[in-house]
Amino acid sequence: MTAREIPLTAHRSPLTVLFACVHNAGRSQMAAAVFNALADPRLATGVSAGTEPGDRVHPVVVEAMREIGLDVSRATPRKLTEALAHDVSMLVTMGCGEACPYVPGLTMVDWQIPDPKGRPLEEVRVIREAVQACVVQLLHAHGWEKPVSGKR
Repeated sequence: MTAREIPLTAHRSPLTVLFACVHNAGRSQMAAAVFNALADPRLATGVSAGTEPGDRVHPVVVEAMREIGLDVSRATPRKLTEALAHDVSMLVTMGCGEACPYVPGLTMVDWQIPDPKGRPLEEVRVIREAVQACVVQLLHAHGWEKPVSGKR
C-alpha cells in the first residue's frame, strides 16, 4: 500500500472516504460495503465511484459479498465526478494504474488489488478477502472502527 498523505485533522466529521476504480463494479463496491459495515458512521462513511462506470455490479461480486452478509445487489456503478470528489476527505484507488483518478488536495492511497471482472467465484473470494484486510487496516490506522462496547 502506498500513500500520498495529507493530514485529515482539518476535515469535518464524519469524513467521507471515496473508493474508486475504473468501472465501479467490483473492488470499489466491495470496499465501500465493507467500510460502511465496519466503520463508526459518526466518524467516517464510504462511497464508491469509477472513471468509466459499468452497467451493474458484477454478479459474481454480488454473490461473494452475499456470502459475508453484505448485499451490494442494489448498488449502481456511478461516475467519479468533480462534485463527488469535492465532498470527500480521502481517495482510495484500487490498483487501476494510469486509469486511476488523481484529485489534488485529497489524502490518496492505492491498493494493488486485482479486478474481479471475469474471474470465477473462488478467485473473487480471494479478492474480497484482500479488500477486507485493506479496509480493516485503514479503519484501524485512523481509529474509525465501530466501538466494540457501544461507547466511544
